[in-house]
Amino acid sequence: MTVTVPPAERSTPAPRHATENRNALPVSMIERMTLILDAFDVTTPTLTLLELVERTGLPRSTVHRILDQMIRLRWLAHTTGGYRLGMRTLELGGLTADHNEIRDAVGPLLHELSQRTGMVGHLAVLDGRDVVYLDKAGGRFATALPTRLGGRMPAHATALGKAALAALEPAITEAALRTRLPRLTPRTVSEPDALRRELAQIRLRQGVAVDREEAVAGIACVAAPLRVRGTAPAALSLSGRAEAMSFDRLARVVLEVAHEAGRALSPHHATWH
Repeated sequence: MTVTVPPAERSTPAPRHATENRNALPVSMIERMTLILDAFDVTTPTLTLLELVERTGLPRSTVHRILDQMIRLRWLAHTTGGYRLGMRTLELGGLTADHNEIRDAVGPLLHELSQRTGMVGHLAVLDGRDVVYLDKAGGRFATALPTRLGGRMPAHATALGKAALAALEPAITEAALRTRLPRLTPRTVSEPDALRRELAQIRLRQGVAVDREEAVAGIACVAAPLRVRGTAPAALSLSGRAEAMSFDRLARVVLEVAHEAGRALSPHHATWH
């Protein structure tokens, strides 16, 4: 099996207007609730009112009012030292059985791959224009990456996302290319035509995609798809420091593990193309 990753293309700096709307505060109640829920993570499962205000950027009075409603609706709960996620989030999380099945089957392979290569492994599923992380494996270097379980990243800026987008029918992929794509770094492929060409090349490489400092400066990634019937396309990847990446070797390794992960899943749920 030969998978050759093309050399990196020269990129142009990100335009100034790429960050114009980053500081815009959400207006709707749903957006504000989502902002509050997103403030919690595995390292800080409990947050005070002040911490929630700092993390969301919302006014203190607004956060306090929304917290009261979210507690009443069981999205959040009072706990020692502040607030934590409530039982409603756990109940809804239990409905993601398909994603749990993928994580249970692929997780051990991903962690073994991370230990063998010394790199950070990720498993993610496509959700609209984003990828959602289902698993993350790695040593101390993993903490340097701004990824977390349940976290999101724009699909077009990650190897995981491009591998998943390339697995879709081109007509479906077009829907993700109709609006402006944000640039996270100067190397992010954000022009629709350039992204279309790259997705076409990914399909020719058995689905292998690369990210050369497109999501995080100094970090590169190689990913391969895992197609599962009944759910959105998924992919697994290896990430590391860009200057130390051997793209061709890692492409072969990731693709082999992706196929092994497919065999680990029930043949009634997974199919490879």
